[in-house]
Amino acid sequence: MKKEVVVLGGGFAGVEAAIKLRKKNYEVTLISDRDFLFIYPVSIWIPVGKRSYEDTQIKLSELAKIHKFNIIIDTITKLEVNNNKVIGLNSSYTYDYLFIALGMGKVKMEGMEYTHSICGKPEESLIIKDLLEKLREKGHGNINVGFGGNPKDITATAVRGGPAFEIMFNISVWLKENKIKQNFKLTFFAPMAEPGKRMGNRAFSKMDLFYKHYGVNTHFGKKIKRFTEDSIVFEDNTKLDSDLTLFISGGDGLSIIKESDLPQNEAGFVMINEMCRVEGFTNIYAIGDVAAIIDHPWAAKQGHVAEVMADVAVYNFHNVQIGKPKRMSYWERLHLVCVMDSGDGAAFTMRTSKKELLIPMPLVGHWLKQGWGWYYRNSKLGRFPRIPGM
Repeated sequence: MKKEVVVLGGGFAGVEAAIKLRKKNYEVTLISDRDFLFIYPVSIWIPVGKRSYEDTQIKLSELAKIHKFNIIIDTITKLEVNNNKVIGLNSSYTYDYLFIALGMGKVKMEGMEYTHSICGKPEESLIIKDLLEKLREKGHGNINVGFGGNPKDITATAVRGGPAFEIMFNISVWLKENKIKQNFKLTFFAPMAEPGKRMGNRAFSKMDLFYKHYGVNTHFGKKIKRFTEDSIVFEDNTKLDSDLTLFISGGDGLSIIKESDLPQNEAGFVMINEMCRVEGFTNIYAIGDVAAIIDHPWAAKQGHVAEVMADVAVYNFHNVQIGKPKRMSYWERLHLVCVMDSGDGAAFTMRTSKKELLIPMPLVGHWLKQGWGWYYRNSKLGRFPRIPGM
């Protein structure tokens, strides 16, 4: 009898899981609330006009046709994990095995409606592009970019600072190309005292050089009290004037997870073991941003980590099915890797529990990241061989 394997989520983790499950010849249904995979790492170029919105997505129908998995577009509203059922707006779905890859929510803060995030809904990238165009026409202004964390996430892994650095430096280059950089004040802000430290001491020690090179001021170590239409107010009631505030809020567990019977940490992320299987369940795996990362305080949620977790989960699931005792730990494969693009160059950073690596790549780094975007799209569509580990 065929097993019904359902994957929830059409992002990096969900798509990777569906593809790998199909390679093992399982019947797979992927359920997503949108009909495309958005390639977030290269969306930083949409606001500055170096990439189109359409070229930053891959239709799930194309992926489904190539890899032969089933696709359903629906928004999941409830998880009945004790009944092996998930409820959507359009229908309910039963499963024998479930892979949860629904991503994460955002920490809510007062005045968030006055901010925009490059890591928010895909269409946010177009809104940021329009707002930048209006500031270009105005010819001057204050642009503030930052990110925050989640105080309930004791492992502090629910942060996404890399895209904030990238969009800040790309905006600086864009303003310079438009010959109006001198009329703008750029400020990078964060409530933590040392934003970017998660990349490792070597990378962090070079950040001041980046700020200086791209003409970016810094404002660190003060908790954010609220956002307003034209400012950021901090806990001591000091403020930054702002014509455009881009802010990546700390990650938070989704309400659908918090309202379920799944085991979760205080922040609402699903508790899993090192094999990516949900604690207390033999037929449910949680991968990507939705899952809690424990015992690795240097780690962070990112697309690369999501794909590593998907690979590990499928490997372990398959070995259970065929009765093979060997298991794989995502802890052993966990590492952070990032090509931090700056618009006219990049820096390659990698971190594991044992080592740190930083390679500055002026100019060629920007090409490398563009090349990765091409590779990711075409390897997912089966037009180019997948490089192991990428």
